Amino acid sequence: MSQSLESLSRLMQTLHDRAKQLPEGSYTTKLLQGGSAKIGGKILEEARELIEAADEQGQQGRDHFVYEAGDLIYHTLVMLAWRGVDLEEVAAELARREGTSGLVEKASRQTDSESTSH
Repeated sequence: MSQSLESLSRLMQTLHDRAKQLPEGSYTTKLLQGGSAKIGGKILEEARELIEAADEQGQQGRDHFVYEAGDLIYHTLVMLAWRGVDLEEVAAELARREGTSGLVEKASRQTDSESTSH
């Protein structure tokens, strides 16, 4: 694993620790205490900013895009920690889908939901 990806694992561990301890004065604690509404609002905000930054030209635009991607990933990891889900679980889910067409995977979810709703 690259050092950069290891930093994601360390961040995830820190977020799980913050979710358990809820230290005062922590931005993460403030988000966690706000629950899915607060965290989700930040995810939506950061997703919009990432999409806007995607159209910015040149190196400065690329750097801004990377910055916004970091913000979106951070807030998504906070939501995972709030739900008690580890990044490894998400990685396992993505590995499970590997080699499966996104269209096939989506169709199988629709079939599964139709069979459980009857």
